[in-house]
Amino acid sequence: MNVEKYKIQHDQPVIKQLDEAAINRIAAGEVIERPSSAVKELIENSIDAGSKSIFVDVADGGKTLIRVTDDGCGMTPTDLPLAVSRHATSKLNSDDLFNISTFGFRGEALPSLGAVSRLNIKTKGMETEAAELSVDAGLISKIKPVALNQGSVIELRDLFYATPARLKFLRTDRTELQEINKIIKSLSIAYPYISFKLRDISHNKDRVLFDTISESGSPDVALKQRISKVLDASFIENSCAVGAGRENLKLSGFAALPTFSRGSTNLQHIFINQRPVKDKILIGAVKAAYSDFLAKDRYPAVVLFLECNPHFVDVNVHPSKLEVRFREPGVVRGLVISTIRHSLAEAGHRASSTIANTALGAMKENNSFSKSLYQSSLNKNRSGNPIPDNIFGSQQFEVLETPSGSFTDNDRKDEVSLQFPLGTARGQVHENYIIAQTDDSVVIVDQHAAHERLVYEELKKQTAASGVTRQVLLIPEIIELSNSDITSLITEKEQLLKSGLVLEEFGENAIIVHETPALLGDFNVKSLILDILDELSSSGNSKKLEEEIASILSRKACHGSIRSGRRLNQEEMNALLREMEVTPYSGQCNHGRPTYIELKLKDIEKLFGRT
Repeated sequence: MNVEKYKIQHDQPVIKQLDEAAINRIAAGEVIERPSSAVKELIENSIDAGSKSIFVDVADGGKTLIRVTDDGCGMTPTDLPLAVSRHATSKLNSDDLFNISTFGFRGEALPSLGAVSRLNIKTKGMETEAAELSVDAGLISKIKPVALNQGSVIELRDLFYATPARLKFLRTDRTELQEINKIIKSLSIAYPYISFKLRDISHNKDRVLFDTISESGSPDVALKQRISKVLDASFIENSCAVGAGRENLKLSGFAALPTFSRGSTNLQHIFINQRPVKDKILIGAVKAAYSDFLAKDRYPAVVLFLECNPHFVDVNVHPSKLEVRFREPGVVRGLVISTIRHSLAEAGHRASSTIANTALGAMKENNSFSKSLYQSSLNKNRSGNPIPDNIFGSQQFEVLETPSGSFTDNDRKDEVSLQFPLGTARGQVHENYIIAQTDDSVVIVDQHAAHERLVYEELKKQTAASGVTRQVLLIPEIIELSNSDITSLITEKEQLLKSGLVLEEFGENAIIVHETPALLGDFNVKSLILDILDELSSSGNSKKLEEEIASILSRKACHGSIRSGRRLNQEEMNALLREMEVTPYSGQCNHGRPTYIELKLKDIEKLFGRT
């Protein structure tokens, strides 16, 4: 037997008190994971200090230099030694850790930074002289006077030089710089009345990466302006405002239309009392709210602000303060899901405008060759050469063949129909795409995708009204489980019953399933129960059964909808358009794809050079 491998001790170990330097370096490993972590801690200190302008300079991805300059309240010379001491803070006024209204409260950031790098602090309080203090790998210098306006300049050099092993885990300068940029952008969204600026001064260069001035106007106006600058100018245009309150909770912000989805979670910004968080309950709730509208590889874009009494949320879970714990997580999850879905339902048939922009961009690219060929021939003609007859190829245009499908008489005027949001049907091409006309646009509708969503919403409505039909198992399923798993399932018994699953305890270490949803047919009951338990363990609730039922309803809707290749008359096409206009979520099919594209007439005219 390898004694060393199994940690077998023959001598009595002696407990020793760690020295202050080791304690600070251990703490730094939790608080400061990478350069962006240091930037986050320093900016949050500046915000807590009441700063109106925050400037960040970095070099080599923050590895060699991070400098944060602010115009906050600053510190007094006597406060400086305490500021770099562990567990010393001005932000916690009492012993109540559930009444925290500031970013910082643990008193760990500055001493942790000073323990693993070269830290220099210059600060001037509101009515005191400016002072300077340095900390080099835990060694604190004497306080010196310095010339400085009110505020603070905190400079961090050679991050992790005192713990070189940590440097090996850092990524490239470019990646670390991107992470710093993300942190600053996220905080700038939460504080639109503060100016932020990020510069990369590596190799004696001065490159501005992010710069936004303080916004003006009401809080709603300022927030919209800041989001448009930080995220995407089209985000506000393609999102729905969300707002609701429940049991000491208030949710506000914006949820993007499903067709504005992304391939990652980069456009998901969630704040609790203006603190950016990465909480699995909130992220899971956002995912659940969009579960009916997006494919599995797509992610919604949201900016959500949850305001609650500090006593209802614990931010003291981890030194990074990105994780939180709610006193009533079920209420929070329900509020997020219901509020987002209600906002998307009110959006009705809306689809993101970026789809039309993409389509127009593709058209412009395809037209570039014809335009260049025409311009080339025009230039030759100016030089005296005749324009060739085959400029557009050898095709003759003696006979004009219409595409498959049928068109209505364009001479017939129907002003009332043109005023509908999706206009009036003018024809069908390739037995799948309906061409409609409004006052100022052309609408192209995918008849199968659109009808699929309409049928799916109707099936969901019928299921909700009559309840999920259950089937009694001829031989009840007995599943052996641990006591903790049985407790978790019995707690969710009523919720599972609503979805058509009837179960109860069977002895001490098993459950028995009597009935299952009829829609699921013959399936592996044990596998479903284990999947439900996995979700309950990870997120505290399970939507597995509901998702399985929704998936079957979606497939039924797909098979029961109008198929591609079916010819429709004008009455059928217009009926489909009118139903889309009054059906929630009809802007996208069950798989998250758009059901229609609206091309504005002014944009179409640009394609032909008419404007």
